[in-house]
Amino acid sequence: MKSISANLNVMIKAAEKASIALIRDFGEIESLQVSTKGPKDFVTNADLKAEKIIIKELKKAKPNYSIISEEDGSEKNKDKKNTWIIDPIDGTTNFLHGVPHFAISIALKSENEIISGLIYDPIKDEMFYAEKNNGAFFNNQRIRVSKKKELNACLFATGGKYKNGIDLLTRASGCAALDMAYVAAGRYDGYFQNSLNLWDIAAGVILVQEAGGIINKIDLSQNKNIQIKASSIAINEKMLEKLKNF
Repeated sequence: MKSISANLNVMIKAAEKASIALIRDFGEIESLQVSTKGPKDFVTNADLKAEKIIIKELKKAKPNYSIISEEDGSEKNKDKKNTWIIDPIDGTTNFLHGVPHFAISIALKSENEIISGLIYDPIKDEMFYAEKNNGAFFNNQRIRVSKKKELNACLFATGGKYKNGIDLLTRASGCAALDMAYVAAGRYDGYFQNSLNLWDIAAGVILVQEAGGIINKIDLSQNKNIQIKASSIAINEKMLEKLKNF
């Protein structure tokens, strides 16, 4: 494994620190399902608490970097060139219902390019990360996208609403960040979805690219209503043909 940058090291430490609180809070969800108030407010607080921990750690290392986060919105600081993009719990609906499939997502955007990304599944203790020109990794092991060449042998991740009639084998996991991490690791062969937010997919963008995959052109200056299509290069043209009306 190549050495990682100081920025990525800070991202890893921030995610690990936030995960301690998330794991503890997730353990309490089941008992809250039967309460009159329900677990929704609890999950919102867990989201905010994890985000606060992450932002504190990142600011400690880089106080002048700007921030885009799901819960806190945008914060433009002295350094407008570099921006942290944070989603403290991607897959909040899963979290809310006690489904152990959610992730912490942190990315670093420089100018209009993602240069570092981390996606951490605290329940499975699976960490995916990548840096520009340095490869993509899963728990310190190099990963690459799927090598499959025929669509009928492929499994795709998706979510949200889309037109019927897409002739692809799909699964909806409820966690966009992990869907993209799984494409990077070759677990899924591709991923497509509409109406995403930048914090849902920012870390996944560089993971897929550094794992040898390809992603449709995305305007990283916008924070919402993003469409994503990601896959290995081997099946990308075939996938796009199937998704021409998507």
